[in-house]
Amino acid sequence: MAPHPSAPGDHDVRVPSRTADPALVLPQVDGRHEALDGIRAVAALMILAFHLASETGEALAPGVLGGLLASLDLAVPLFFALSGVLLYRPWARAALDGVRGPRARPYLWRRAARVLPAYWVVAVAALLVYSRDELGSPRYWWEVLTLTFPFNTDPPWFGTGPYGLGQVWSLSVEVSFYLLLPLFGLVLALWARRGRDVDARGGRLLIGLAVMAVLGLAALVPQFYPETRSYMHTWLPRAMGLFAAGMALAVLSEWAWREPGADGPVRRFCRTVAASPGVCWLLAGGFYALNTTDAAGNRFVGSGDIWTSAVHSLTGIGFAFFLIAPAALAPRPDSAPPPLRRAAAWRGGRWMEALLRHRVCQFLARISYGVFLWQFMVLYLWRDFTGQEIYTGSFWLDAVPVTIGTVLLAMATHRWVEEPGRRWSRRFLRQKGPRP
Repeated sequence: MAPHPSAPGDHDVRVPSRTADPALVLPQVDGRHEALDGIRAVAALMILAFHLASETGEALAPGVLGGLLASLDLAVPLFFALSGVLLYRPWARAALDGVRGPRARPYLWRRAARVLPAYWVVAVAALLVYSRDELGSPRYWWEVLTLTFPFNTDPPWFGTGPYGLGQVWSLSVEVSFYLLLPLFGLVLALWARRGRDVDARGGRLLIGLAVMAVLGLAALVPQFYPETRSYMHTWLPRAMGLFAAGMALAVLSEWAWREPGADGPVRRFCRTVAASPGVCWLLAGGFYALNTTDAAGNRFVGSGDIWTSAVHSLTGIGFAFFLIAPAALAPRPDSAPPPLRRAAAWRGGRWMEALLRHRVCQFLARISYGVFLWQFMVLYLWRDFTGQEIYTGSFWLDAVPVTIGTVLLAMATHRWVEEPGRRWSRRFLRQKGPRP
C-alpha cells in the first residue's frame, strides 16, 4: 500500500495531506459505488428513451432533435465501460501488486447468477408471446436462452434479435466480455509483470489496454471487407475499446493507491479529474454532439460504412470515458449527498455527486437491469394495445405508459428474481469455500 499523500489542501478539491485518511483523497476502489450506480441509472433511462424514439420514428426524423434522440444509443458504451471499471478492478489490483489474479470459477458463477435468472424470465415471456412459430425449434430456444443468437448469421428474425428481445444483443456482448475477462486479465498481467515496479506495471497495463482499443477498431475491417457483415456489429470484438476505456479507469484508481512518493502524477490526475466533473461532462457532451452528425453514420443501429463506424466507436469511447471518469476516480463519499435544491450541491463540483447519489437515481440503478430487459416487451404490448404501427405514434405520449410499465415489471423481477438469485449464489459460494 502506498504511503499517505502529502500536501495540505481544502475539502472541495480534496488536495491530500499526510494526516488525511487516504480513503478521503484517493479513488474509491471497494464497496458499493453510488456514483457509478447513478450512471447506470442514467444509461438505463437513455436506452429506454432511445428505443422509444426509434420505434416511434422520432429518432429517424431529420433535424437536431432527431439527431439528439438517435444518439441516446451512447448508453450502450456507458454500460460496457461501467463493466470494465467494476469487473476488471480485482485483476488490475493483482497485476499492479504482481500477484495472482482472482479465481475464474467463483467470478463466473456470480456473473451467471446475476445475469441469467431475470433474463430467462423475460426471454421465455418474449418467446411465448411473439415467437410462437419457433417454439418447436430446439435450436431457437438454445440460442435465445444461452445468449448466442447474435452469432446466427442467417436468423429467422429481422433486426438485432428475436421480436421483443432486440436490445439483448448488447447483453450478449457483455456476457462474451464476462467469459473472456479472466483471459484478458491474465494476458495483461503477464505483459505488466515485466515492469520492475508498480509505476512500470501500471504503464504497461495502460499500453495493453490501448492495444485492446486499437484491436477493437481493427475489428471493423472484417465487418466491412471484403463484404459487409452487419451482424458483426453485435459481437464483442468491435466493442473492446469501450470495455478498455473502463478498464483503464480501474487501473488508474488502483494505481493511485500504490503510487510511490508523496503525491505522484497518477494521484494528481485522479484528483484533478474527480474535482472537474463539469469539464469532463462538457467533453462528453462534445462527443455526444459529434455522434449526432453524419460523420458518425446514419441513425440505424449497425449501419454505415467503415469510416462512420470508426467515428461512432471513437465517440462512444470518448463519451463513456469522460462521463464516467470523474465518478470512477472520486474518493469515497464521507457524508450524504447535498440536496440538489441547496446551494451546497452546486459548489466545488458536488452537483454530480448530488445528482448521481440522489435517491431516485439509486432506486433506478437497483432496477436498471430489469428496465433494460423489459422495455421492448412493454413497448410492443403497448403498441399492440393502441393499434400503432412501427414508426408511428408519439415519443412523448408513449413514453409515460411504457416507462411506468417497464419500471413496475423491473421492480417485480428485482424483488422476486434478481435478489433471491444473488442470495442463493452467495450461500452457494460460502458452502464451496471462501471467496478469492
